[in-house]
Amino acid sequence: MTISNRLKSLPPHFFSTLVKNVESALAEGRDVINLGRGNPDQPTPPHIVEALQAAVEDPATHGYAPFGGTVELKRAVADFYKREYAVDIDPDMEVAILYGTKTGLVELPLAIMNEGELLLLPDPGYPDYLSGVSLANIRHETFPLLAENDFLPDYGSLSAEQKKQAKLMYLNYPNNPTSATATLPFFEETVALAKEHDIAIMHDFAYGGIGFDGKKPVSFLQAEGAKEVGIEMYTLSKTYNMAGWRVGFAIGNAGIIEAINLLQDHLFINQFPAVQRAAITALSGDQENVRELIALYEGRRNVFIDECRRIGWDVQAPAASFFAWLPVPAGYTSASFTQLLLDEADVAVAPGNGFGKYGEGYVRVGLLDEEERLREAVRRIEKLKLFS
Repeated sequence: MTISNRLKSLPPHFFSTLVKNVESALAEGRDVINLGRGNPDQPTPPHIVEALQAAVEDPATHGYAPFGGTVELKRAVADFYKREYAVDIDPDMEVAILYGTKTGLVELPLAIMNEGELLLLPDPGYPDYLSGVSLANIRHETFPLLAENDFLPDYGSLSAEQKKQAKLMYLNYPNNPTSATATLPFFEETVALAKEHDIAIMHDFAYGGIGFDGKKPVSFLQAEGAKEVGIEMYTLSKTYNMAGWRVGFAIGNAGIIEAINLLQDHLFINQFPAVQRAAITALSGDQENVRELIALYEGRRNVFIDECRRIGWDVQAPAASFFAWLPVPAGYTSASFTQLLLDEADVAVAPGNGFGKYGEGYVRVGLLDEEERLREAVRRIEKLKLFS
């Protein structure tokens, strides 16, 4: 018995390779400061955990989940978007509950694209977008995100053929890996492009809850006409430290949402009802824990960026997310610099080329350790005498 050609076509899993390299170093007894991961390091807030505990004890949650998710959670999603972004969402027609947004990102091409059709993807971008390309047997082309354009796509650089053939385009702001943010005028330009060329838009809003310096990241759905052309995906993993809970949602265009729900009906029906109740508590309850989390990440950002600048590393402070996107020193590639840091400084980072061709020359750092460990990481890098 062999695995299917479909699975054989899947790209190597970038993050699993990172994990293996770090685990090998740890197995040697080395004190590795792991800044290459994207898994939040803080626990889920107690009131959300308590909500799950209470829900699990209720026999009403022990049966099959309703197809498409519970009415109560979909209403909580709509209320959340109204409160946070002043966006009106129909909970019955414009919400799909997801087993985490990674599932949604991978299954979306299966839901709305036919074999051989074209998906446009950002470069650099989240590597797992490519899993959906392989599983759906579609084509993909990339568009560059460049520093000189604030890591936003230049739609003028898309060819006439790309605009004509593309059926779907993925965007992601705040961006992983660059931490760049988008503006409302940019999203309005995106809606205009989508309408003119009949391109569906998926905006990955995974880090939408984490903005610094008092600035709230902009939702794609805040742009007029956005729901006519696309959807947004939001995960509870980052905003509420619920990465292991595997719960998120897609909202927006009713036709796309219907397709996602239909596919999910055939794959796994929906989330454990107790988890859905806990998600309602997260979205609807006191948001002080979110404010505290943002302050924690902002404090870490300030410490890390100040330390990098102290040793002469010319870096930009991220405006959102919990990542920093840093240029590698002269004479190094993303991969060679990453290996040097792990081998000589016991500091793990993610090489930028793992996120695409245009990620070359950068590394991604996750601000997912205590401030003193971030300081120590930079002190170790300082000893390598790479910066003037």
